[in-house]
Amino acid sequence: MSERILVVEDEPDIVEVVSYNLRQAGMAVEAAEDGESALEMAEQSQPNLIILDLMLPGIDGLEVCRLLKQRVSLRGIPVLMLTAKAEEVDRIVGLELGADDYVVKPFSPRELVLRVQKILSRTAKAPAEAEAPEDRITAGPLTIDPGGHHAFVDGQPLELTATEFKLLLTLVKRRGRVQSREELLNVVWGYQYPGYGRTVDTHIRRLREKLGEAHSLVETVRGVGYRFRRDLG
Repeated sequence: MSERILVVEDEPDIVEVVSYNLRQAGMAVEAAEDGESALEMAEQSQPNLIILDLMLPGIDGLEVCRLLKQRVSLRGIPVLMLTAKAEEVDRIVGLELGADDYVVKPFSPRELVLRVQKILSRTAKAPAEAEAPEDRITAGPLTIDPGGHHAFVDGQPLELTATEFKLLLTLVKRRGRVQSREELLNVVWGYQYPGYGRTVDTHIRRLREKLGEAHSLVETVRGVGYRFRRDLG
């Protein structure tokens, strides 16, 4: 079955370009022109991913993203923000609200499709994983079930996005070794673009917040990147 993408955009020309390229890549597409319609459609169709413009009539894109992440039925849907707001602060705010990625207009349709495919690949559970799941990984109070896409701190489940889960799993599997922002972008996001190092920083900050008292497991190595502590059971 084709992945279902909800495009939330009030400019018809952009909707047409985005929809055409996604369909060419084998995806099913529906569109909403405002935030209120987007929330209703997301509830009804449960898309695999939402492409969300920030500058929308009525409820703006940031508020839509916040509401999506508040609702239990919708919070697991990954969000890619597509906007003319190119300032770094706008990107950081979007990512901190739970967006998985951020593309600035004007954009390359090919790059947009690539980003969508990368996000979908992180959220999909491969059949091979279901047949031969990896053993659970334990590191101090943290337990990770790679096959089930679950993580726990002191037995309490963590509500992680697919991106946050892959980021945590990557750091744990490479515990004790420093991972640069560029390495993490390549492994977790599947690309390397200048200026996107702050994307990693923002997700690390969100991940630490969700780890709670176990936040110190993820260490910052100034000027280099991040490292998961090795001195654990």
